[in-house]
Amino acid sequence: MASNTIIVSGSKGQLGCELKELTSSYPQFEIIFFDRAQLSIDNKELLQEVFEKYQPAYFVNCAAYTAVDKAESEIESANTINGIAVGNLASLCKAFGTRFIHISTDYVFNGNATAPLKETDEVDPVNAYGASKLLGEKLALQNNPETIIIRTSWVYSFYGKNFVKTMLRLLSEKQSIGVVNDQVGSPTYAADLAEAVMQIILLGKWEAGIYNFSNEGIITWFEFANEIKRLVNSRCIINELTTAQFPTPAKRPKYSVLDKTKIQQTFSLELKDWKERLGVCVDKLKTGY
Repeated sequence: MASNTIIVSGSKGQLGCELKELTSSYPQFEIIFFDRAQLSIDNKELLQEVFEKYQPAYFVNCAAYTAVDKAESEIESANTINGIAVGNLASLCKAFGTRFIHISTDYVFNGNATAPLKETDEVDPVNAYGASKLLGEKLALQNNPETIIIRTSWVYSFYGKNFVKTMLRLLSEKQSIGVVNDQVGSPTYAADLAEAVMQIILLGKWEAGIYNFSNEGIITWFEFANEIKRLVNSRCIINELTTAQFPTPAKRPKYSVLDKTKIQQTFSLELKDWKERLGVCVDKLKTGY
């Protein structure tokens, strides 16, 4: 593959920002970032122009419709961005000989599992967002079987909106808060996902298909919140809630722990502990780095 160009869409999201931070660590690649204003992935004509101009070796799609609750009333928008546009992107990548990495979600599962979910387990989304992401997966692999799809869960970062930043704000403002304790999963520090994406590219061993990725550890949102509280020595009281006590427009999966064996073995990736990585991110947020 002659080109060393990587295009990243959705550059202002959590993963896009973390990939941008890694640019200087990978000088052998020319990494070009596009945010939604510069390149909306549902704009086929503009995408065609970008592919013709840059002839990228890789395209990493971090762009997505991520408003989970809003997706319940904006199904068409969610399906357009997370589904149809992803299928079109996959087709373009195939036409230009570009290797396509697409980011998906644990929300493609129904949350009724009791053991870590494998890539081959049955998919059955419980909300419109999950259904739109599943549509994207299906169209991507249908239009370009050489696609790599990475499903991830509970993503947080120094950048963007996420659970960790919301908790830090609430812990500093409130005397008590409530957090659900009956939804189980594994957090993902977006910086680690970004590193994994770059390692897959760097390895040069392209094995298409679906992969799971998160940090190591199985917790509830309540336990996640308590660790954040401990890291900042907050005196705020965190009360346990059930999902039923905290209704949201979109249903959330109760269990979304992902089995990461495949990505570890295929690409020789070492996964990091969620607590250790949360500490790194919270330190960064505290110092405003």
